[in-house]
Amino acid sequence: MGPGDPELLTLKAVRALRAADAVLVPMTESCGDGPGRAEQIIAAACPEAMAKVQRVPFSMQQRRGLSAKRLASWQASADAALAAFAAGAGSVALATVGDPAVYSTFSYLRGYVTAALPDLVVDLIPGITAMQALAAAATVPLVEGREILALVPATVGEQRLREVLDVADSVTIYKAGRALPMVVEQVRGRDRQVIVGTDVSLPHQRLASLDEVAGTTAPYFSAVLSAPRRTSTGGSL
Repeated sequence: MGPGDPELLTLKAVRALRAADAVLVPMTESCGDGPGRAEQIIAAACPEAMAKVQRVPFSMQQRRGLSAKRLASWQASADAALAAFAAGAGSVALATVGDPAVYSTFSYLRGYVTAALPDLVVDLIPGITAMQALAAAATVPLVEGREILALVPATVGEQRLREVLDVADSVTIYKAGRALPMVVEQVRGRDRQVIVGTDVSLPHQRLASLDEVAGTTAPYFSAVLSAPRRTSTGGSL
């Protein structure tokens, strides 16, 4: 579904939403009784699919490991997909924010559903990622020439994050919200330009510098881009 801006939904994704007999959307603890981000994108970009939307639970409070609540939410989501097929659906879509192959809840749903339906045909439709949206909003190239790009979740911890920053030229850090103070400490002092983005691609997006976020945490939909300071055109070729 992309990072949030309905205009960043691909034509192929819109076509899949229109063709699906059922559309599942993740419902996390932060949604309350309202629509999640994926559902909001559908409502704006493909309102004709809203009649097929079904909210399914995905537990996001636990950042690591497997809890009974997390496993139960995956099973409940899989049950919703299986029930749709049992009721005669020819295709079921899961609308997931970003890209379905990048830190996506889709992976867990797929595992449960294909275990029950081993002959199921699965299609992944690529989406624009948060790191692409952040680089575009900041007008900073992710990588040039021979530079190395890394994507790392802040949940790997201080040591592994430092190791990645030491090796890669350009690093995007996901899941930095509650770990933002640690992330700021690791990226500070390096000769790089750093942008912290929240709700990127949406009208209320915020792009901040390290000094602006020092000592604070950030919402879940936040990412940090640490990119080289490029002093010459084509210098990385």
